[in-house]
Amino acid sequence: MKKLFYVIALSGLITTSCRKIEVDGDGNNPTNPNPNPGTENTILEGRITQNLTLKAAFTYKLRGLVYVTNGAILTIEPGTKIVGELNKLGGLVITRNAKIIADGTVDKPIVFTSEAPTPRRGDWSGIVILGNAPTNSSFNGVQGVGAVEGGVNNSDGLGLYGTPSTQGQNPADNSGILRYVRIEHAGSAFLPDNEINSLTMGGVGAGTVIDYVQVSYANDDAFEWFGGTVNCSHLIAYKTLDDDFDTDNGYNGRVQFGIVLRDSAAADISRSEGFESDNDANGSTLTPKTTVKFSNMTVIGPRATSANIGNSLYLAGAQIRRNSAMSLFNSIIMGWPIGLLIDASKGEPTDKNIPGTLLVQNTILAGNNIAVKYSPSPTTPTGATDASMLAWFNTPAYGNTIVPAATDVLAAPFNYATPDFTPGTGSPALTGASFTNTGAGFMSVTYRGAVGPGDNWFKVWTKYN
Repeated sequence: MKKLFYVIALSGLITTSCRKIEVDGDGNNPTNPNPNPGTENTILEGRITQNLTLKAAFTYKLRGLVYVTNGAILTIEPGTKIVGELNKLGGLVITRNAKIIADGTVDKPIVFTSEAPTPRRGDWSGIVILGNAPTNSSFNGVQGVGAVEGGVNNSDGLGLYGTPSTQGQNPADNSGILRYVRIEHAGSAFLPDNEINSLTMGGVGAGTVIDYVQVSYANDDAFEWFGGTVNCSHLIAYKTLDDDFDTDNGYNGRVQFGIVLRDSAAADISRSEGFESDNDANGSTLTPKTTVKFSNMTVIGPRATSANIGNSLYLAGAQIRRNSAMSLFNSIIMGWPIGLLIDASKGEPTDKNIPGTLLVQNTILAGNNIAVKYSPSPTTPTGATDASMLAWFNTPAYGNTIVPAATDVLAAPFNYATPDFTPGTGSPALTGASFTNTGAGFMSVTYRGAVGPGDNWFKVWTKYN
């Protein structure tokens, strides 16, 4: 069976030359003979314009940003390893209408990582998936279309996501599958505050499967959504530098079962958080509004005890700001300087979304120096205060809990090499979950946090330390 793909040499963002490589199923190329019969070309660069399968028998190398375009499907076999070439900022961009089928298994995960024998954060760029689902972004005056961050080539639309709001958008858009996938040591800064994250999702639709994905040692954010409707589950962010779950530009999906474990020494100059959620960068009233719902998240910060200060650049377990209406259910936030920060300091005051679309219910704040804090709007004061936000969180009907010590909740959360996210004996996390107000689509469980008694979904396919 023959597979066709194109390799394009890029200088900056300008295409300077192009050659086509045609590889037979046995690795032989009749027009450009392979010097090593029985192998195949494992260097990926430029654009992949036709269906291609990466095989578990080989290790593939991303040289620069590699774009899957023209509606092509990139299939990756379980157990395959893909590395980003050092000093080339290798990365993978799945453009609109193309797909990635990276469907690993619990014993054969697909691994994207650095090629360095001693890897470091930022050795390669990361994975970008772009779809056609709704977003409140705009690009060149076209509402509903956004340009992804990080220097992705937009000269012919490769870095765009969403579709014009006047043309009808596709919430059910399908960009493929990421399942049992690890993404390690990724993230690159094109400009300050303009980076490629370990996994960036722009306008990704609900037809896409994102399940059992671990991001480790992210050089910026671990997971970031720019609009879209994709539903995700079983996500792990391990020792991220900046934010673990960053939601922007009208993201309206569901995320259930997620784990964060931070490194107390490593944080980003932009202030690091477990959740950072915006409606958009200006805090506008643009629609669709960011109304993502998270449930059963365990978000462990840098502080095993309140006396363990860690890096001074840590801010909050969850910062909901800039008119976001993100909601959090059945979760645990522990070991942060601030547990929950409702930030109305820019744009339309975020607290105006309370109690209507911004909900925090059946959630535990444990071992945080400040449980709940409020940052008021300097231009449109609402009268809210730290005290009123704390009273809102403590509303009896919401079922929330504040626990003084993080160690009173989980079995061994700060064991970085072999962490255990299971609730300890007598933990308040063993019970107390409710799905009355989450809306449809969540799996109903009785426990709070990402892991229940006897649950081991965070083991086997994962790698810590």
